[in-house]
Amino acid sequence: MIKETTLSHSIRLICAAGLAGMIAAPAFAQTTEQPIQRVQITGSAIKRIDAETAVPITVVKMDQLKAEGITTVEQVLSTVAAMQATQGTSQVVGLGTGGASFADMRGIGENKTLVLLNGRRLANNAFDSSAPDLNMIPFAAIERVEVLRDGASSLYGSDAVGGVINFITKKDFTGGIVSVGGDSPHHQGGQSLNSNIGLGFGDLDTDGWNFFAMGDFQKQRAIGGLDRDFNTRYPGGLSGSTSPANYYQEGDAGNPAAPNCTSAPNLVPNGTSCRMTTSSFVDYVPRSERATGLFKGTLKLPNNHELGLEYLISRSKVESAIAPVPYGGLIMNRTLANGSLNPYYPGNPGAVASNIELDPNFGASDLPDGARPGYINVMWRNLPGGSRADENINRQQRFVASLSGNVAGWDYQTALSYNENKVQVNLNGYSNGDIITQGVLDGVINPFGEQTAAGMDLILGAALNGNIQNAKGTTKTLDFNASRELADWFGAGRPAALAIGGVASREHFVQASNTEYAEKVVASTGIDPTAHNEGSRNVYAAYTELNVPLLKTLDVTAAVRYDKYSDFGNSTNPKFSFRWQPAQQVLVRGSYSTGFRAPSLYEINASQTYTNTSTQNDPVNCPNGTPIPGKGSATNCRVQFQKLLGGNQNLDPEESKNATLGIVYEGVQNLTLSADLWAIKLEHQIDSLSEDDVFADGVKYAALYNRNPAGNLSIDGSQCVTPTNCGYVDLRTQNLGNIKTHGVDLAAQYRLRTNAFGTYNFALNSTWVHGYKYQTSQGGEWIDRLGAYRGIGPVFRWQNTANVRWNLRQLGAGLTANYKSGYLDADNAFEENHRVASYTTIDGYLSWTQPKGYAVTFGVRNMFDREPPLSYQEDTFQAGYDPRFASAIGRTFYVRASYSF
Repeated sequence: MIKETTLSHSIRLICAAGLAGMIAAPAFAQTTEQPIQRVQITGSAIKRIDAETAVPITVVKMDQLKAEGITTVEQVLSTVAAMQATQGTSQVVGLGTGGASFADMRGIGENKTLVLLNGRRLANNAFDSSAPDLNMIPFAAIERVEVLRDGASSLYGSDAVGGVINFITKKDFTGGIVSVGGDSPHHQGGQSLNSNIGLGFGDLDTDGWNFFAMGDFQKQRAIGGLDRDFNTRYPGGLSGSTSPANYYQEGDAGNPAAPNCTSAPNLVPNGTSCRMTTSSFVDYVPRSERATGLFKGTLKLPNNHELGLEYLISRSKVESAIAPVPYGGLIMNRTLANGSLNPYYPGNPGAVASNIELDPNFGASDLPDGARPGYINVMWRNLPGGSRADENINRQQRFVASLSGNVAGWDYQTALSYNENKVQVNLNGYSNGDIITQGVLDGVINPFGEQTAAGMDLILGAALNGNIQNAKGTTKTLDFNASRELADWFGAGRPAALAIGGVASREHFVQASNTEYAEKVVASTGIDPTAHNEGSRNVYAAYTELNVPLLKTLDVTAAVRYDKYSDFGNSTNPKFSFRWQPAQQVLVRGSYSTGFRAPSLYEINASQTYTNTSTQNDPVNCPNGTPIPGKGSATNCRVQFQKLLGGNQNLDPEESKNATLGIVYEGVQNLTLSADLWAIKLEHQIDSLSEDDVFADGVKYAALYNRNPAGNLSIDGSQCVTPTNCGYVDLRTQNLGNIKTHGVDLAAQYRLRTNAFGTYNFALNSTWVHGYKYQTSQGGEWIDRLGAYRGIGPVFRWQNTANVRWNLRQLGAGLTANYKSGYLDADNAFEENHRVASYTTIDGYLSWTQPKGYAVTFGVRNMFDREPPLSYQEDTFQAGYDPRFASAIGRTFYVRASYSF
């Protein structure tokens, strides 16, 4: 269930800011029959009666979302209109993300949305220390999710710029529950299974103690590149490394299959050479397995104190496949070491014919290692060796020991916590580049046709599976918070309230390559074999919050927090908010705050690493896709170049200003309407420049191009083992320009009760972004990203969720429609000014709940089998659509069954 909490002293305001059709409580009326309980709401440190503060919160009740077939945290957040997703699990394919999934509110970056579990931080993903991986959160144990759609650095410190997501598990649980379910797509691939079990003992009120354990398991099969035909919309993932191979001396490249390029699969013409479309090898959805366990015990102590112990353990394994290994820097000699002619050299007797003119004395005055006069450069795709695959294993542990209670009128809570995240990346289907290189030099491997037995044995013998990277991050934290009521200073009929708190933590992370293995596969991975990123720091913070009722209808709240970091300095951030209720049916609320995000340990300490760009044109040597005289297309046009990534010891923190102004109206019985204006200005953004921006304007970013002595950019990772011979684009982390974005969250909810036909809940929640602009440098020009693919992607002008739910005794049913507006696509070579269509999917379910504890749900997601809209983006390896914003799974049937005892 989702409700909107306005947090008013005498009201229970519910707005449909998430899936509000699931709300079951009236919005303003709080009857005297209800017990008054003091609770702590996300976004405030003061314990108070539920629904008292002025910040906009979306509350997601998990019971109803599970009925709708949602089984992952990533799916949960996709129902919140304020989310602008930038990285999901599928982005592990080809991009080395470790399989992590992140949340991004307002589109300002996943590292500026703070994720909490039971009000406390989780360890950030160890691969880049930027944000917690949503896959590590125990889905089965979640009771609700509170989404604060406002900046909150005044309470939580770093990262709470775009908002806060607090995953709240059950406080106690008695009895048992077992559930199983399965999903079956209408099309091939992507089937999934899920199950969970929970057991709890001891009643906290009568026995004085409770212990429960929750376990959850999920498994999903992959959807391969041939299971859907989205990649046939255009030739996606074009590469100059082909099979049969492209070859060149200088100038244009040749290929035995050119100019038609129809004699081998996955080839498209490219003048006198060919290019290979690799998208059919790429997984749309990776294979994944996730297991989580939560163990929680609570013990009542004398004088209303409580001791809590909580242990979380999670393991996620994500496996993905991409195209076979490409080699862009092979050398083939016309003559072998024994003086005989190479049997595979184009134009030699028995070899394929050359379709370009070759110079028998090429390079005689300046030969690279292993080459003899007349050699050619070969760009080959190792299809005989099979597809590449990676295995990403992510492990999370968290232990929390907490103590809470009341002392001298102060409600307090304190805890000692330990968070740990480990990520391990293993590779399969890769090859020892040294063996392949030597095999081509020796005339054993044939890059242009069928392999002999000796060639095939060498290729299979070069196969190299192993561990390439490992990372570990830990956070140790001691926190304390206390709040109490004061006096009614202004005769408003309600007392003022004060909270104070403090935090001390120690952070450490390390990420390193497995040097021995990475050296052998550097040509095809671009991963620096010597990479070792490590950093640590201490963080101390103190904060206070004061709520003062000035009138019977007006409350104001002021908060401030001071943070001190051992590695960059300190930051002080205030927040001011108000709640005004001029009439029983109307509530007005607003806030203003500053915020900050400290540079992550990875952003500060990451080692300098060369890796591959996406497919680009060299703006100097191949402007607009046409090579200049003296430069060949094979190494300058539509190829992957080398880029330099790394940390920056001199980064400043990101700083923000946040403002909200909202109104809620309930003048009609059972109808709730709300609107919340919001605005964010972010300064000193920490990021790497978008490579698309850099390659689009070679003049503006000329200083970032570091060319080799020949004036070229390198196209193979092995060429950057010696930096003096490496041509690369410098995309190391830096403080860029600012971001400005603003919009409005809208919600409407209506409930219709009938005696004979049950209860109907209608709801619409929506986010409309009025503006989004960013700068790539301080004081630079403003770039509009709203409704247009700029930089890393678009920002959607509209995102809506509309639903209707029906309940009649033991039966229930529902329909949900999800909508994203269209946008101007990324610049591409296929269609100028292409607009990506809007994307709407409709889900439905039917449920039956039996009083003895049995429940069954049948449903279908994307019931009209809406295909992802066409997009030409190249920032992900999947082609034909954008997997960050649309699903390749298609129509999916699901069933869930549970038994409670």
